[in-house]
Amino acid sequence: MSDKHLSTQFDAELSGISTRVLEMGGLVEAQVAQAVYALTHFSHETADQVIRQEHRVNQMEIDMDRDLSTIIARRQPTARDLRLLIATSKTIGNLERVGDEAARIARTVQRLMTTGMSSRLPVADVSFEAQLATTSLRRALDAFARLDAAQALQVIKQDNEIDAEFDGLMRKLITYMMEDPRTISASIDLVFVVKAIERVGDHAKNIAEQVIYIVKGADVRHSPLDSVETAVQ
Repeated sequence: MSDKHLSTQFDAELSGISTRVLEMGGLVEAQVAQAVYALTHFSHETADQVIRQEHRVNQMEIDMDRDLSTIIARRQPTARDLRLLIATSKTIGNLERVGDEAARIARTVQRLMTTGMSSRLPVADVSFEAQLATTSLRRALDAFARLDAAQALQVIKQDNEIDAEFDGLMRKLITYMMEDPRTISASIDLVFVVKAIERVGDHAKNIAEQVIYIVKGADVRHSPLDSVETAVQ
């Protein structure tokens, strides 16, 4: 078998894995959106749907990790190809955790539907934070699909906006609990929702960092923003 034929097969395997990663990304992005819809519309049915999808997301992670291990063992890739496979594995792990956060939100919604929630609580603000996080996730996946380090850098920069929204929501919820102790139980549940959404943004940032690792060969995790910018330039 010629080297060219082997290379073509390897490219096809990489392309197939990338396609499945994007499919998984679309699924977990939809899960987060549905979980927040369940919160804003108090929809038990939608919350159930999110939780039922959790098994599918987990199975996708297991299947792709197995296939990646097989590719690495058979092809013994080096340089950028190896970086791509390692980063893809980490991206899959981040997507699975986004699915976990969506399911966590859905279960919290079910609990709130049982205990009740004051109309004063900032549900609309939670929805806005979720929109920021899911947009960031979508852009990170687009950067992964196109191996676009510049767009990945923008995702990392946008994480500050999600963090700022999270901090503002936490202050609001603390204020509501201090002003009206009757909102404490529901507010604590919303704290878990807000934190879960903030983590979705963190996972989007992690995926963006993996894109930079693939393209530039630089591990920018836990690095200050100016160092990330230098690596991308």
